[in-house]
Amino acid sequence: MNPRQHLAIIGSGASAIYLLKHLLDEAGLFGRHFGTISIFEKSGITGMGMPYNPRMTDRFNMSNISSEELPELPDTFGDWLRAQDPALLEELGVEDEEISDSEVYSRLALGRYLNAQYRTLVGGLVDVGIEIHEFSGCEVVDVRCVSPAGGVVLETAAGESHPCDRIVIATGHSWIGEDKPAAGYYTSPWPMTKLLPAEGEYHDFAIGTLGASLSAFDVISSLAHRHGKFAEESGTLCFHPFPGTENFKISMHSAQGLLPHLQFDQDEPFREIYRHVDREGLLALVDDEGFLRLETYFDRVCRPALIKAFAKDGMTEMVGLLGDPQFGFAEFVKKMTDEHDYPNAFEGMRYEMIEARRSVLEHKPIHWKEVIDDLMYTLNFHAELMPAEDHLTLRSGVMPFLMNVIAAMPLGSGNLLLALYDAGKLDLVAGKVEVCEDQDHDGRTTISADEGEEKKEIVYPMFVDCSGQKPLELEDYPFQGLVRSGKVRRARVRFSDSAEVAGCVPEEKKVLLVQDGAAFYYHTGGVDVDAAYRLIATDGRPDPRLCDIAFPHTSGVRPYSYGLQACSDTSLILVKAWVEEFKSGEPVDGGVASMTEIYDDLAGE
Repeated sequence: MNPRQHLAIIGSGASAIYLLKHLLDEAGLFGRHFGTISIFEKSGITGMGMPYNPRMTDRFNMSNISSEELPELPDTFGDWLRAQDPALLEELGVEDEEISDSEVYSRLALGRYLNAQYRTLVGGLVDVGIEIHEFSGCEVVDVRCVSPAGGVVLETAAGESHPCDRIVIATGHSWIGEDKPAAGYYTSPWPMTKLLPAEGEYHDFAIGTLGASLSAFDVISSLAHRHGKFAEESGTLCFHPFPGTENFKISMHSAQGLLPHLQFDQDEPFREIYRHVDREGLLALVDDEGFLRLETYFDRVCRPALIKAFAKDGMTEMVGLLGDPQFGFAEFVKKMTDEHDYPNAFEGMRYEMIEARRSVLEHKPIHWKEVIDDLMYTLNFHAELMPAEDHLTLRSGVMPFLMNVIAAMPLGSGNLLLALYDAGKLDLVAGKVEVCEDQDHDGRTTISADEGEEKKEIVYPMFVDCSGQKPLELEDYPFQGLVRSGKVRRARVRFSDSAEVAGCVPEEKKVLLVQDGAAFYYHTGGVDVDAAYRLIATDGRPDPRLCDIAFPHTSGVRPYSYGLQACSDTSLILVKAWVEEFKSGEPVDGGVASMTEIYDDLAGE
């Protein structure tokens, strides 16, 4: 028998935690093949992940997932919370006397829970005979392969080298660009402490955010609680500013001028890859050129599922529209976006709060939202089958709508925003924004905002980019040794019609067009991985030693991967591929045919 291998995991957040969980589920097999697992974590705290780390987030920042929606770990989130001392719960911002499995709690509470599960999983792997080496506060700055058939070496910021046999990159969020405190400009809200006023001081000025995302609401919540007090008055949440904060106000800049949809109840709390179509049925939709077309997917899979969902929701107009073959994906997105578009977004949220409260408190699912989430989750894990034209349509016309629907802002957060709006401390500005390049660095940031056909310059003493994680490009990939050695390449998909390339690609968008004989490819963002999450080299072949499950790296290939359920499913696909490799003695080739058995296994989980 070959010597047991040494596996290195770079990162210890949610994706790494679920990777350990799925490894432990197959302990009988992996205990024979892995002798050592080394876990490298840049932060000083292992087993949490950036969004839940107390050094990054704040006690007023809420998660948007409940215990019943979390993929399985040794303990449920609800059970873990119920076992904690009241003093710890107070520290974590959990004020409920009775813990509910359907309630959302603070990011800090979820982070402490994930850390506890990580510790349990590490202990379980040790119990089955696998050595675990943890390196906290240890940043891996480069990776190099010893030889085509040899091992891998990790280089750390401290100048140390760590050899291993294979690696999994699970680094999670990575923010590119430098903050400019002298101009009051921040490329991300994290760590939240950098935005907070000093003890006893206030930000008595206007603050701008780029985006109206959940990250923007984290900023709003953290700052609002330090500039005033929230109080329940006659059943309505109200905000009372502190003296000395007369000029404190936050403006969210959003291209479409929309606020996210509110939290809703679901029949099935877990997304499934094959809930509305099985793998055989999906692959049968691939055309003679090898493409799964977006409109074909909408017609054959989405349309019938959405008709059933809207019928359950009593939305007969939508049932009728979807019954018309001319009512396609673009028309569906426009119709549902218009339904959510109000002259005043806050008043629209106040109106939608009635339905959202009924859905959550009376357990009345909103079926169409649940179904569209599942349908796009299915497409996500087969996105390599779509041509470049459809990737462009998905990203520009569909994804903004989807992320607005599925953001699912907790009701408490919605009430907080309405309280700030009613107090004149929060507004939403529609239109695209650009941060002006030439700044005087006089403690202020100037932005250029669309105002109809005109542009208007606005100056903020503090401006925070909350537009979310972008796909990490090759030049920003954290392990440039792999780039230099050709072990990683840009993600790309082929155009179905080379003659239409010029018309498909927006002129203002910088893209990589790679000509391969008569075919053209579109760079979707990030780096290329195969269906088993192995990095694809410049020669087009995957390397079984190098796996990458970090969403910012792979979102060009898997554009609808987000949240803890995707962390679990992504790591499970990787583990299932290893199971097949160790059983057969050969890595799966990562193609559509070879992954069929793995995906069939997922459907049975």
